[in-house]
Amino acid sequence: METKSNRGQKECDAVPEIALAEILKQNRWTISTAESCTGGRIGALLTKHPGSSVFYKGSVIAYCNEVKQSVLGVQSDILESQGAVSAPVVEQMAQGVVRLLKTDLAIAVSGIAGPDGGTAEKPVGMVWMAVSDGQNTKSECCYFGTNREENMRKITEKAIFFAKEFAENKKDCTFAPR
Repeated sequence: METKSNRGQKECDAVPEIALAEILKQNRWTISTAESCTGGRIGALLTKHPGSSVFYKGSVIAYCNEVKQSVLGVQSDILESQGAVSAPVVEQMAQGVVRLLKTDLAIAVSGIAGPDGGTAEKPVGMVWMAVSDGQNTKSECCYFGTNREENMRKITEKAIFFAKEFAENKKDCTFAPR
């Protein structure tokens, strides 16, 4: 029999942003986002449900490299040598927004949403994402298709899921939030 209690658990298990929100609330952690190719969609998804003001502090939409450098503190030599779509850049973006907004966790993404702009080395659909707590940072590269709208949706969902996994691991370790 489905009860109100287990219906909420099923919803939490099935919807990554709700599951992430529950982990954040249970641990009294806050989160922020630094978004390039998603243009604020991760923040929008995190704030879609009531009660998000308890854990969500804000976002920096760093679409151009100048904002990545001047606001988030991404090093210019890293941008020049690695490009905006790279592990070191998203890691510095995540660490930068943790510092800037003083949050316990942050999600950062940078990629080539499409339908054009790709190269042989960095094709359309390539995205780097990172999650950081300021001390520990994990990044991952993903490849999606060439449909911009579909890519932005998939990138947003994957980034939330990636952050949920990071938060679950953080919760199970001895990390102490700020």
